[in-house]
Amino acid sequence: MSNSSPATLPSTDRTDVVARLREALLAASFTADGLLDLLGAPAYAALARSETVPALRATRGDTPLETLVRLFLLQQPVPQPRVAGVLPVDACVEAGWLVRTGGDEIAATVDVRPYGGPGGEDWFIVSDLGCAVGGSGGVRASARWRGGDGRRAGGIGNRDEGVVLGVGGASTTLAGITVRTPVGSALDLGTGSGIQALHAVRHATRVTATDVNPRALDITALTLALSGAPAADLREGSLFEPVRDDETFDLIVSNPPFVISPSRLAPSSSPGSPPGAAPFTRLIYRDGGMGGDDLCRTLVQQAGERLNGGGFAQFLANWQHVEGEEWQDRLRSWVPRGCDAWIVQREAQDITQYAELWLRDAGDHRGDTADYQARYDAWLDDFEARKVRAVGFGWIALRRTDAAEPSITVEEWPHPVEQPLGDTVRAHFDRIDYLRAHDDAALLAGHFRLAAEVVQEQVGLPGAEDPEHVVLRQNRGMRRATKVDTVGAGFAGVCDGSLSAGRILDAIAQLVGEDPVSLRDRTPAQIRLLVEQGFLEPGR
Repeated sequence: MSNSSPATLPSTDRTDVVARLREALLAASFTADGLLDLLGAPAYAALARSETVPALRATRGDTPLETLVRLFLLQQPVPQPRVAGVLPVDACVEAGWLVRTGGDEIAATVDVRPYGGPGGEDWFIVSDLGCAVGGSGGVRASARWRGGDGRRAGGIGNRDEGVVLGVGGASTTLAGITVRTPVGSALDLGTGSGIQALHAVRHATRVTATDVNPRALDITALTLALSGAPAADLREGSLFEPVRDDETFDLIVSNPPFVISPSRLAPSSSPGSPPGAAPFTRLIYRDGGMGGDDLCRTLVQQAGERLNGGGFAQFLANWQHVEGEEWQDRLRSWVPRGCDAWIVQREAQDITQYAELWLRDAGDHRGDTADYQARYDAWLDDFEARKVRAVGFGWIALRRTDAAEPSITVEEWPHPVEQPLGDTVRAHFDRIDYLRAHDDAALLAGHFRLAAEVVQEQVGLPGAEDPEHVVLRQNRGMRRATKVDTVGAGFAGVCDGSLSAGRILDAIAQLVGEDPVSLRDRTPAQIRLLVEQGFLEPGR
């Protein structure tokens, strides 16, 4: 268990103070754009890597913006007169945003990170001290001010179970891939610092946010209020427990505690493990408390019955690669009835890489070497007991269709993509609907257009009369590339919506001297693939 108690959070009831604080932050240009202008791109990027030295060097002055960066992002104590020139100090101390130290200095009780909304909004993400800069990296890397009595002015140590992180790569990834069409209701399951709820209030009439950690719900309320956003319906509980039986949603999003950590919290029992080694601490933000990947599986399987028709559920997840089982089949078994699915594995790590990543996330590598080795042993013991050879990470998108034959696409795509991808996700399912409704005859009667930003590349030896192969490449969205034959390249090249697919194939058959009936018979499968992957778009 944790050796320290979480710091008291600012009051969620003092809306008057929140409004004054927001006004002061904006007046000082404590915004995403303001930070970039002040720090410069290298120092700004370094913050995301939990490196604060460049930002400290860039904030040696005494301007209002430098004062706020030192106070809220870098967790440095600042002389009270400087803070009083920027913020309503007495009100912020009374409401719990700031604390006075013994040396006539002011310190922040929470991280506040400027965050630019997709519509140009100036938002602020609240999190525990040390957790805004670099996400979880900030937990283990931040240096905290200590008062004269040796106690922290605020914040949570890196082994505190209830720590609430700020914005990290996972949270921005989920925000970027989420479909943003206007909806009546949205559910942010496992809200954390509230970033997904903050995005959802822009396009959902009603937003419900849940978390098993009551501290996270308080921080979400602070994030929404300080960002000037509407309040959400905040509920405590695990998975779908806080949701009433009769409640359904148009959008469900979750960046859950997906880390596959050891099922037992005791030290390793492997030979050579030191007796009395420190036990694991389960971190609420990352460790789901179920064995293996059961939490992610349960989340996905239960989402279907909570979706309205046409609704989307989108998650980040980890999944096991188990000996003797195809990982794609494992994920297909998770998809609930009545839902189409698009699952993309973005990365896979062997079990040693995975264990090291999350041991470092918790700061275990900074402690006693014997304890670290015992914990490492326990991770490997747990994986080996379940015959896990690797762990995958990626995105899961569901759409409720109740189709007789659901479409389930499971693929690996570790290559760069262009965020945001919400429109790309929505378009994928729209194309699936089109293909499901059109047999081969209807497909050949249809009209198609080559998608924007698709280019053709010819690959071959220099001086060769013909290329070895032709590649179609997307320069936006998923940035896919696919090989096509001569017919496929010619077909895609003339798709401008004016001619039906069948007429285009007939013209190609005449050019290459091929039987048009044979060409019509064998080409629909290639057309379907080009449509499914977004190279071709259905026309009129």
